[in-house]
Amino acid sequence: EKADYDANIAAITKAVAALEKGVAGGFLQTSAAQVLRQLALDKQDMVAADREELLSFLSGKQGEGYAPQSGEVIGILKQMGDTMSKGLADATAAEEAAIKAFDGLMQAKSKEISALTATVEAKTTQIGETGVDLVRMKEDLSDTEATLAKDKKFSAGLDKSCATKAAEWEERSKTRAE
Repeated sequence: EKADYDANIAAITKAVAALEKGVAGGFLQTSAAQVLRQLALDKQDMVAADREELLSFLSGKQGEGYAPQSGEVIGILKQMGDTMSKGLADATAAEEAAIKAFDGLMQAKSKEISALTATVEAKTTQIGETGVDLVRMKEDLSDTEATLAKDKKFSAGLDKSCATKAAEWEERSKTRAE
């Protein structure tokens, strides 16, 4: 789009310069004149009378010595050039604003990605540490269960031994008392 604007503005500038120098006939043979002709046909926001005047000039029907209405054509061309220059400036400003907004968004998203990556890494580390703790706790549980089983067996043995010793003591106490 910028290239089209630049080409159209350049063609208008050449046309104005040629008309102001009074060499309109030579200009009509250039590619810039063809660009202007196409521009006049395509431009929707152009006043119909201006379009007709410009197309009449560009068709070369008025002859080499055309001068009476060249001021009007120069005015039309300058107005078109100003409109296109403003349009180009507006489009450029809009593009720059869009680029700036895009760059800001990319920067924000990059920071967000970095923060989320750090969070993922922290969670991954935490999962690893929790897994190690779980294995250690399972081993501790297994060891504790084994120790508990031994202690219960020992306690049962002590209970039996105590009961036997108590019975023996009672027997001895009776025997002494008699």
